[in-house]
Amino acid sequence: MEKLLVSPSPHLHTKTSTKSLMRDVVIALLPAVVVSVLFYGWSELLVLGVSVASCVLLEYLITKYLLKGTCTIGDWSAVITGVLLALNLPATTPWWVVFIGAVFAIGVAKMTFGGLGQNLFNPAIAGRVFLLISFPTYMTDWTKPQGFIGNAVTDAYTGATPLGLVSEGGAGAVEGMDYMNMLFLNIGGSAGELSAVALLVGFVYLLARKVIRPYITLSIWATVAVFSGIFWLINPAEFTDPLFNLLTGGLLLGSIFMATDYVTSPMSNWGGVVFGVGIGLITMLIRYFGAYPEGVSFAILIMNSVVPLLNKWFHTKKYGR
Repeated sequence: MEKLLVSPSPHLHTKTSTKSLMRDVVIALLPAVVVSVLFYGWSELLVLGVSVASCVLLEYLITKYLLKGTCTIGDWSAVITGVLLALNLPATTPWWVVFIGAVFAIGVAKMTFGGLGQNLFNPAIAGRVFLLISFPTYMTDWTKPQGFIGNAVTDAYTGATPLGLVSEGGAGAVEGMDYMNMLFLNIGGSAGELSAVALLVGFVYLLARKVIRPYITLSIWATVAVFSGIFWLINPAEFTDPLFNLLTGGLLLGSIFMATDYVTSPMSNWGGVVFGVGIGLITMLIRYFGAYPEGVSFAILIMNSVVPLLNKWFHTKKYGR
């Protein structure tokens, strides 16, 4: 006889499940995955394959042999972690570095806390930051390999990302950069940063499917635009403009797919707004005044740690009130 779970009312029934939500996120990531594979070729396929396979296998082994619980790989969350980790890495990352990142993402950032729904930090970002600190040479190699559609990526910014150029030489280092080029084919950076359009298509899909709430993402974009706009108006020779900061680096990838993670983001709308504002502020502080040219990953991790306080300060409306 199957066990019956008894709980107090109200009881709501919906066709939405963890598996269906995660599957929608994977579908939303497909445009970015396809673009990255087309332009980076076999090397990006290897990174994606190793990352996804490692995350799924590690979660299976940990669940079965260490936690001795029900296998959870069927909820697709490990697949998402693997895809996001791969998109946060350069296409030239060695397979063993990718595997180490998967070990940290799944083994430390997710399963150590008990698995999906209990982790404090976003696993993919935690794995990316761990690799950035541990293997900075591999994580900052922006060599552009030959892709399946030929050498379509121009050599204008080969060897450094736009944010890296700004970090070294100020806003003047990217003066005259083609913003349409950044929108359709973002030169330099991790594989998932290649096309802003591909990421925005995924964002629209997630909104249409009601998988994510727009408050977090839009508050990040608004904060980055306002903060960078103020500094740009004060000194345009040193600070970059809002459009540049919105289209470059990992801002779109992080704000759409990782900051909106159900487990590591606030439950209330106002909590999500504060969460997004915090991510935007920390990101720009690191970009303008920090040692790293990019700060999205660090900003999301820092704000992940504040989520329990935000959930305490901003309560969700109780059912029926």
